[in-house]
Amino acid sequence: MIDENVKIHDQFSLEMKVGFVAKQKQKINNFAFNVWMFIPNSLDINRFTYTKDDFYKDLTSHIRLITPAYLLETLADPASSPFCLLEKSFHALVAEPNKNSQLDYENQIKMYLSILKSSLREEVAHVIGSKPDQDRDLLVDSYLMHAEKIVRQYRSLKQIIQVPSVPIELMDYFLFGDEFMSNLVEEYTFRMIAMLELPDPLTCKNKKKSLLSRIQEEKVYKESNGYLVVEKNNHAKNQELVFRLSMLKKYIESNLFLDVKKRKDGVWVEQLLFSVAAGLSMIFATFIAFSFQQKYGSFTVPVFVALVISYMLKDRIKELARYYFAHRLSRRYFDHKIDISTHSHEIGWVRESMDFISEQNVPGEVLEKRGRSPILEANNRAGSESIILYRVLMQLNRESIDANSEFPVAGVNVIFKLNISNFIRKMDNSEFPLYHTDEQESIEIIQGEKIYYLNLILQARDEAMWGYKRYRVVFNRKGIHKIETFK
Repeated sequence: MIDENVKIHDQFSLEMKVGFVAKQKQKINNFAFNVWMFIPNSLDINRFTYTKDDFYKDLTSHIRLITPAYLLETLADPASSPFCLLEKSFHALVAEPNKNSQLDYENQIKMYLSILKSSLREEVAHVIGSKPDQDRDLLVDSYLMHAEKIVRQYRSLKQIIQVPSVPIELMDYFLFGDEFMSNLVEEYTFRMIAMLELPDPLTCKNKKKSLLSRIQEEKVYKESNGYLVVEKNNHAKNQELVFRLSMLKKYIESNLFLDVKKRKDGVWVEQLLFSVAAGLSMIFATFIAFSFQQKYGSFTVPVFVALVISYMLKDRIKELARYYFAHRLSRRYFDHKIDISTHSHEIGWVRESMDFISEQNVPGEVLEKRGRSPILEANNRAGSESIILYRVLMQLNRESIDANSEFPVAGVNVIFKLNISNFIRKMDNSEFPLYHTDEQESIEIIQGEKIYYLNLILQARDEAMWGYKRYRVVFNRKGIHKIETFK
């Protein structure tokens, strides 16, 4: 199964998060993911102005394991698998503080808190998405109870490692997790309040005091332990806090990110074909030389002229043959092949490629999903859009994933971040004057805003099942305004 989500990452970047879920009973799982980008021709983005290298500079991708899914209620149970493994790693560290036990101790802290983040996110979404008759008051109480229990259980482990055999840097790993956990609970409790206000102001009013109390408790705890907190009128401290939050997030979630090794796809075949191209040009040059020598002798002017011309044509033949083979090769092979592994054990691979294509090579289903308006369809006869096709193939080994994790990992997430700064270089100014008359028939100039649309058609395949989804990015020189979703 493939699950995708497109959202704004920052002012000039959009993010596509694609989840590739490997079936439990199938050893080898194959997936395909295609993105057609329909770009207004007025932006002058084409194969001559925007190369493959430009595209891959603008595209950043991260590959990570899908966080194991646990209910917040399950995670609050001290007999749950994540907490038992975490506690076990603490005792093992104290009993025998060697390299393996230290590594396992650090990894268990990271995994436990990554799972907690996912569980908090899903719990808040469940509370907000619940129907009015499901009594949100009880759901909020349940959230608070389980969150407090999890925090208390994690912090109770500190006494296990407060022994002389545990170095101070290993205690720091625990404290990093503690600070990250406190920030998580504070963040998602704030989200709960903010998201409850609109759909259910009554519940928000009834439970706001309890939710704020939980936030205040964490704030007091952080201050007492020297952790950074938000300060209203202290820009420097808040700047430091933002940096700290980012560093903690990267540290905790680093356990889920996979090792990747990227290389050019089809290198050996490419070199072989280029050698054939060189051989063909050499055959031509040798044939010309032998033919003229046989007719005019070895040291004559015609032979000299023929050798010079054959040498000139030889290079052109070689380059034309290289271009032909490279073009044919790009149809069969991808731009890059990426081997993905965890703990030095390969779990699969990814292939990716990018090409500009003509509309004649776009499947009819994709054009139908594109849904051009009549005026755009009329303009398109003159080529009003450039089309980029970005292709991804992935193969995952279910057995390798299971063998390298103690937790039920569903598969792999690939996070693509595309920076569109290159797309705005030739845009018009966003301000556009509009003329208006009021009731007194006086003329008034109103400033409108010019926008552009980048249409994305996503196509995902899991085995024999294909699915399409359309997104429209609304942007201009000021950046991305919003992303619209079409079913």
